Amino acid sequence: MSFVLIIGAKSDMAKETARVYAKNGYNLYLGARNAKELENFKTDIEVRTSVHVELLEFDITAYDTHQKIYDGLKEKPLGVIVVSGYMVEQKLAQKDWDESLQTINVNYTGAVSILNIVANDFEKERRGFIVGVSSVAGDRGRKANYIYGSAKAAFSAYLGGLRNRLYESGVSVLTVKPGFVDTKMTQGLDLPEKLTAQPEDVALDIFNAQQKGRNILYTKSIWLLVMLIIKHIPEFIFKKLSI
Repeated sequence: MSFVLIIGAKSDMAKETARVYAKNGYNLYLGARNAKELENFKTDIEVRTSVHVELLEFDITAYDTHQKIYDGLKEKPLGVIVVSGYMVEQKLAQKDWDESLQTINVNYTGAVSILNIVANDFEKERRGFIVGVSSVAGDRGRKANYIYGSAKAAFSAYLGGLRNRLYESGVSVLTVKPGFVDTKMTQGLDLPEKLTAQPEDVALDIFNAQQKGRNILYTKSIWLLVMLIIKHIPEFIFKKLSI
């Protein structure tokens, strides 16, 4: 079975996504910083599913290493899933430029760096799939998280353009827009239960949407309606709100 490359593989969402693809027979490349921390996870997947898992030391902000890492894969992947994310409190990001830059680079610039490389290869081979995990936060700028949201908005726009470009090559591009997800990144936040997904549910949604060739996935699905409403609030009203 073909390989799937998962970037940002140490996150809760990425691990659950890896489990789903492994259960369905896909071999895995798991890319992350300090990838050796995934050794136990690698062993667990291999024992449970009998697929082959390789760990890759991959820093999404070390742009000059991306081409070499990709070229060094013993077998090019059938699909690439970018799950990397970084989020800090808005008040910290707006006061600390380093935090703003890290937010932009992890959520957008680094993803573009590796996906440009992947897209060029997939376009040439006329096969493959790309999945990018963006966020509903990118659908409209809000004072609560607009630096994070702006990076995700840029990533969504990039994925949309990539989908348009690669369509004629038979390469599918899925934009994933999770709402609230119960992960380490959201730990400590007061999340509404009915709007909050579990990582394993998001992972299954991603797999099913990718296999069906979907373009955009909101997960939970109720977020499609929520964001449709939010996007259509007139700006003269919206700017006064705290949402």
